[in-house]
Amino acid sequence: MKEMTRTMPPGLIFSDILGLVGPKLAAVEAEVVRNLHSDIGVIDELGTYLSNGGGKRVRPLLLLLSAQMSGYRGEKDVLFASVFEFIHTATLVHDDVIDGATIRRGRSSLNAQWGNGLTVLLGDYLYIKSMSMALTADDLRIIKILADITLKMIEGELIQKRRQGEIGVTAEEHLDIVRRKTACLFSGCSLVGGLLAGIGAEKEEALQSFGLNLGMAFQLVDDVLDFASDEKTLGKPVVSDLREGKMTLPLIYLLEAGDSEHRSKVQTVLDDRDFSRVRREEIVGLVQDRGTLQRTRDLARQYGEKAKRELRRFPDGLARSALETLPDLILARDR
Repeated sequence: MKEMTRTMPPGLIFSDILGLVGPKLAAVEAEVVRNLHSDIGVIDELGTYLSNGGGKRVRPLLLLLSAQMSGYRGEKDVLFASVFEFIHTATLVHDDVIDGATIRRGRSSLNAQWGNGLTVLLGDYLYIKSMSMALTADDLRIIKILADITLKMIEGELIQKRRQGEIGVTAEEHLDIVRRKTACLFSGCSLVGGLLAGIGAEKEEALQSFGLNLGMAFQLVDDVLDFASDEKTLGKPVVSDLREGKMTLPLIYLLEAGDSEHRSKVQTVLDDRDFSRVRREEIVGLVQDRGTLQRTRDLARQYGEKAKRELRRFPDGLARSALETLPDLILARDR
């Protein structure tokens, strides 16, 4: 599992957090690899490529810590953490096809290697495989949560695709897309961790809200890093969202000021889907100089603080401290 950041804030460091759930996280990794293996050659080939690509495993970590904080002592947390990672991976595979992305985590994307047809089919396979894995636990409550989350994520993708290339996306519309595409999966991870322990409706609601706000913060930091990081660190080209026709919060905030020249530059990139007439550096300079990156990061911090407040309903302990540290780690990450 790759570290989320090179510089950790005071308090628990990332290795401390990993130590709390290390064996279970290793079991999740093994479960993911095992379920990506197939007797069907093409599935095994693509699945092996995916498993070798690694990933942050933030969502499994969130579920495992939520389950531990809630007092769960069984093994189903490993299963469902693996299920959520499969759902997340399926969305990434489909997103790369939709966006025409060629780089993922510093190497060729699946679609760049094998083409859109096989990649879409593998994404479908991963979705269904995740549900098949979940069904082995025989818990219809959680199956319904997984189905509802998957529907919301697809709704978010449909909304975003319909607005692709449009310069008039508002901050409210963008945050709604973020809520559906990213935050609801985080929310499901923390909620399921509590459900496994049977913590009751009030604490379930708190965990659900914690995950939602954490997911919002996570994606808004992604919005910032698309401008503030570099290709080597990020594992993909910078300002790739705009090149793909997506208006993210730093640009939306920039255009709210009403400068016609700024609007013209952004519209040109949206029209061209490249940086032939407007350089990447020009766009990066605009969001940096006008303070919209900091404004986006400030909003991410607000979501992170909201997430922390939800944990006050739980008793003090190492798992709670680890979860309280996650928003700070997310805000400090560089990839």
